[in-house]
Amino acid sequence: MSNQVTPTQTALPRTTPADYLKYFASLLIFGTNGIVADGITMTSEQIVFLRTLIGAPFLALLFFGGGHRPQALRRPATLLSLFGSGFCMGASWIFLFEAYARVGVSVATLLYYCGPVMVLALSPLVFKEKLTGAKLGGIALVMAGMALVNGFGMAEGELSGVLCGVMSAVLYAGMVICNKRVKGLDGLENTLWQLTFAFVTVFTWLLVRHTLPTALPAGSLPRILLLGVVNTGLACYLYFSSISRLPAQTVAICSYLDPLSALLFSALFLSERLTALQWLGAALVLGGAAFGELAGRKKRRNP
Repeated sequence: MSNQVTPTQTALPRTTPADYLKYFASLLIFGTNGIVADGITMTSEQIVFLRTLIGAPFLALLFFGGGHRPQALRRPATLLSLFGSGFCMGASWIFLFEAYARVGVSVATLLYYCGPVMVLALSPLVFKEKLTGAKLGGIALVMAGMALVNGFGMAEGELSGVLCGVMSAVLYAGMVICNKRVKGLDGLENTLWQLTFAFVTVFTWLLVRHTLPTALPAGSLPRILLLGVVNTGLACYLYFSSISRLPAQTVAICSYLDPLSALLFSALFLSERLTALQWLGAALVLGGAAFGELAGRKKRRNP
């Protein structure tokens, strides 16, 4: 999801138009994260803290209110993987929101979406998967795209923002790797645990640094509620209540609506502008990531 984790899919139930609508709605909501955060006058880590503080109870209400019971408590190994994934999620969001503030939503989003490509590059070591020509091609396209995005139009002194974006991508990759070790949980419970552990991670970090927010800026309160309830709780619910009902290839292809919408929204609402070469780089990043992922799925289905 800018924050998204794809659970293992089993036999699909009958897909309805409502499933597609919920999935597309969740991606468009995720694409507005940077826009919403732009008007919150707090530090990046405090924004993420409030996001998880509001979003986790919202998901818990949906989970327990729907009559579900947690399964992960009976599986220590699964719980450990969920903790690792939640830790990486919370930390990656801190770096991502800091990158939003330093280099803008457009560049930060593109950097963040290098995470899945890092997973592809690490797949021979982590998952014992062969690094195919298609995967190598996808990685090469992303690297070329990032060179175009970050090599032109960057103001002096923005290196720290780029580094924050890179760290968000590294942690995104860690989140995906940990999540791939989670088996037998539905998407809603998976997300609830990850968001809860993300909250614990960010809360602990702020506690150690003595930077827990003591007051909420009055002008930022509507955006904080929007980010926590809608962009985190509701969007995650829409995402995971639809993803298990859709074909895996559809999910993989359409997931790039999230970063594409973030680029468009940042241009419309924040007046961020990419140069022609940066737009070419954006196309290479997203196209290369999608190509590598889809080629990997096809290879796994047809050994």
